[in-house]
Amino acid sequence: MNLAEERHTIDALLDDYRAKLDTIPDELFTETPPDGGWSYAEVYSHILKATLSSSIALERCAHGNCEPTKEGLNIRGWFMMLTGGFPPIRVTMPRELAEKMPAEKISKEDARNLLIKCRKRVDDTSPLVKGSSKIPRIRHPRLGMLNARQWFKFIRIHLSHHLKQLIRIEKKFQNK
Repeated sequence: MNLAEERHTIDALLDDYRAKLDTIPDELFTETPPDGGWSYAEVYSHILKATLSSSIALERCAHGNCEPTKEGLNIRGWFMMLTGGFPPIRVTMPRELAEKMPAEKISKEDARNLLIKCRKRVDDTSPLVKGSSKIPRIRHPRLGMLNARQWFKFIRIHLSHHLKQLIRIEKKFQNK
């Protein structure tokens, strides 16, 4: 994994989220799409909170501030790290995670503020990845035990995945 490329891609994805936010009509931001599913607001809430949470896990791993383990990625995690993306099937958020960090209908201003916080966290934590050990790991609810580099890569994969979801929501509203 090339850390500079991952960082560049994460920055570009955060830019894309910010630019997309400005194109979403205010009246549609919290509206549930015609065929159901998450609203734009819920996607922004989920992806930005998950990015912040992942950056905390990354930081803890980089500082070795986690329980020692010999466990690693599970088959899903291995696939995702190998391919650099989610599997080509519909994936739902694990119930335990949905309860712990529910997707909420936030305002556009809240989304803007969360984007700023995410960018700051990426700025603060990305330098830690280079010198981090592969041994300290924290459990991801779906992927198994991830180290700092894997959390960094997950942030990029996850941001990319949900950007596609925003495009699907946009199409739902266009076809209404």
